[in-house]
Amino acid sequence: MFRQIEIQSLKNQAGFTLIEMLVVVIILGILAMIIVPQISVSTDDARLNSLQTNLNSLRSAIEVYAAQHANRYPGTYSEADGTTAVADDAAAKAAFLAQLTQFTDIKGMVNGTKTVAFKYGPYLKTGTLPLNSFNDSGDVVCVNQADITVARVVSGGAEGWQYFAPIGVFFANDNAAHAAL
Repeated sequence: MFRQIEIQSLKNQAGFTLIEMLVVVIILGILAMIIVPQISVSTDDARLNSLQTNLNSLRSAIEVYAAQHANRYPGTYSEADGTTAVADDAAAKAAFLAQLTQFTDIKGMVNGTKTVAFKYGPYLKTGTLPLNSFNDSGDVVCVNQADITVARVVSGGAEGWQYFAPIGVFFANDNAAHAAL
């Protein structure tokens, strides 16, 4: 008898109606439509701020190097002796990375240890370029040509950065609108 009363009382309990459930789902959908775009905008803003910070740091390091090396930008002369002009883009890249991440003398020759002669640098304390926050690459393509308009089209976009060695122009490489930063 007690069991029968318990079952009967369960049948008489009121639950949510279909209409009430639909109203709740619609309200949750509207809230999601408002909140999700705000989150994605915040993410893009953070990535852009990170990119701008990295660009400013790298550009500052390049300018400090040039100021300490008779206005010669890293990657224009060989890191092996500091006097031989680089022959191609690959040599410019090797010289650029070595000259920013190791100690250098006044000519731009590199050494892994700080000495009286090799007293400049390293300009990038981590030993590597930071990642481009839009394509997650820390690689750089160096362009060692006299025409800067060529620099923007040389790379296919896999590298995180592009560097125009003869005049020290450094920019993000991601084939997007903010690449002009």
